[in-house]
Amino acid sequence: MRSLSAIDKAFVCMNLPYTMPVERAASAVLDFKPKQVYPYHYRGTEGLSDVDKFKTLVNKGNPDIDVVQLNWYPR
Repeated sequence: MRSLSAIDKAFVCMNLPYTMPVERAASAVLDFKPKQVYPYHYRGTEGLSDVDKFKTLVNKGNPDIDVVQLNWYPR
């Protein structure tokens, strides 16, 4: 995933314990630099991953990446 290029929209899951933690997901996004990234599938066995932290990490590393946060888990 880190070697991808010319990506317009990326969907990145952060669902511990099955996928990446927030920090690794943000690091991967910063490597392949999509124009927009949508964090999804972030509800795990221990609750929700911190998508606000993900957005902060991505935008701190590259403010040109648009992190789009959708309400995937309405209450």
